[in-house]
Amino acid sequence: MPILPKERDPRLITIRRGGTLTDEHHRLLAEWALSCAEHVLHLFEGHEPSDRRPREAIDVGRAWIRGDVHMRDAHQAAFRANAAARGMPDPAKLAALSAGQAVAVAHVAAHELGAAAYAIRAAGAGVPAGDAARARAEEREWQRAQLPAAIRELVLDDQRRRSAICWHAFDD
Repeated sequence: MPILPKERDPRLITIRRGGTLTDEHHRLLAEWALSCAEHVLHLFEGHEPSDRRPREAIDVGRAWIRGDVHMRDAHQAAFRANAAARGMPDPAKLAALSAGQAVAVAHVAAHELGAAAYAIRAAGAGVPAGDAARARAEEREWQRAQLPAAIRELVLDDQRRRSAICWHAFDD
């Protein structure tokens, strides 16, 4: 299921590509997405401690924020993190996919919501089924508490608009 809408929100497209997103806000979205992915990364690393691809994707994402790597490097790191998810049990798979989405924010800012949604799903998959709804709600609230004020309303509005295509991860 695609997590990007058919019609893109100009608020999540950088100014140089015809949208209204500033570089500063793009970096804030990336940092928030990386934090979301890192918060559940233990679910992957606990299952596959020798596979560093999702962790490296998060590191590349932070290097992109600092201006130390190019967007294409972040894009390639996303592919590697997504590849790490293949064949993994759901908690590990979803955590790796969250890392892949987070680093992909360098390429397409709207991937920020994918990183968050996969992290919420990973949190729910990492506990017994009877505790999954609570774990998802706690992860969603943790994520929202991490939102920088400058992008808070943008992300919360994006969550309302795209929750249906993000597995309803953001429904309260």
